[in-house]
Amino acid sequence: MAIRRLTTPLGVLLSFVILFATPVVAAPYAAMVIDARSGQVLHERNADARLHPASLTKMLTLYIVFEAVQNGEITLDTQVTISQNAAAEPPSKLGLRAGQKIALRYLIRAAAVKSANDAATALGEAISGSEANFTKRMDRTAKALGMTQSTFKNAHGLTASGHLSTARDMTTLGRHLFYDFPQYYNLFSRQSTDAGLKVVNNTNRRFLAAYQGADGIKTGFTNAAGFNLVASAERGGERIIATVFGGTSTAARNAKVAELLDLGFSRAPSRVAVVPPSPPKYGTSTGVGSVAVASSLRPALRPSRVAPLAPELVAQAVQEALPEALGELAEAPQATPAVAPEPRAPTVALASAEIAPEPTGHPQGGEVVTRMSSSGGRHYGINVGRFGSRYDAEQVLLKTALTEIGTLDDALRKVVRSPKGWEANFVGMTQDRAALACQRLTARDMKCNTLGPG
Repeated sequence: MAIRRLTTPLGVLLSFVILFATPVVAAPYAAMVIDARSGQVLHERNADARLHPASLTKMLTLYIVFEAVQNGEITLDTQVTISQNAAAEPPSKLGLRAGQKIALRYLIRAAAVKSANDAATALGEAISGSEANFTKRMDRTAKALGMTQSTFKNAHGLTASGHLSTARDMTTLGRHLFYDFPQYYNLFSRQSTDAGLKVVNNTNRRFLAAYQGADGIKTGFTNAAGFNLVASAERGGERIIATVFGGTSTAARNAKVAELLDLGFSRAPSRVAVVPPSPPKYGTSTGVGSVAVASSLRPALRPSRVAPLAPELVAQAVQEALPEALGELAEAPQATPAVAPEPRAPTVALASAEIAPEPTGHPQGGEVVTRMSSSGGRHYGINVGRFGSRYDAEQVLLKTALTEIGTLDDALRKVVRSPKGWEANFVGMTQDRAALACQRLTARDMKCNTLGPG
């Protein structure tokens, strides 16, 4: 029998009763809390249930972009041409137009702060040529990070069949973002940022403003996922990461995450050894094994040519280098996190620097010719600038070594006086390592030139 439309006042009332009496199916709930310093699990519930991550997906998209910049695949200033596919993504979006060009740094900001879907897709296409290729890299990187229950079908997190993750995997990813890319982490704490086309506000700004010590990192929402959040906070040297899937509203989700962070701080030990997670090997996560450069042994310094750096120089250089290493996308931060993240301990030697002796029997200011180490074919080096004093050159070498540990940990720092000033060099490198170091420093907007044998 056909059901007649309820148009009478009583019928309208009945329709409202029927509508609101129908139970709303909430997204499944899951949660995870860890001590970020050690990775110890402090609380979990349904942590391995495969659920829709929504825009938490963008954490992985950004991780891969940071990895690509660090390894010289692309630079922050690369002009990305926006495809029709990216421009057509539904909101939240930056408002990109097909054919438009925009610097990679602005896409990063839009994806991280506004959670813009068009920016996330454009990032994936810029790195891998197409979103389909990028999702394959997402799966490889997730596996390399230990995210064993996650599979990805797009760069932004809108609901798609098979696009699933877990509270455990997203917590793991949040910890890797904090430790593997500290130079970008405070991006997630900004209340707003310049995204090129306009200033955009942080989707997580309410929680950041409300919870003491909160400094990141990412929200997510779709109807299928509910209200998701991975949050990190630091208090008194303790850092906790909490993840919630399936919140029923922004307010309810934020209240639950605050409760979980409080739980974490109450259970975490006051003192614990900081054991950062091991970052994935670059070739493993990218599938481009030939790009990764194997490390080799550091050649021994000549005792007669080594002069210790003054402790105050080391302290000052470290103090100046860390904000740069933990800082912005090549510009002053617009919002400073409450507490700077704990960087991984550098492996580069800081106690000494190889100093060229003053020339003998020649006018002061003459060029000093030095011979690079010949061990293992390490005849190459890089120059990172010319300075007005030896002190300035030494300071820049130390700051550069801290900033680019990955390729400079085996190199020797050498200051060479020339007629035009003091040259800051890293020497004793292979040709491939020198080229890679310059590529990565240039990607960070730092000056670098390779030096050949002799």
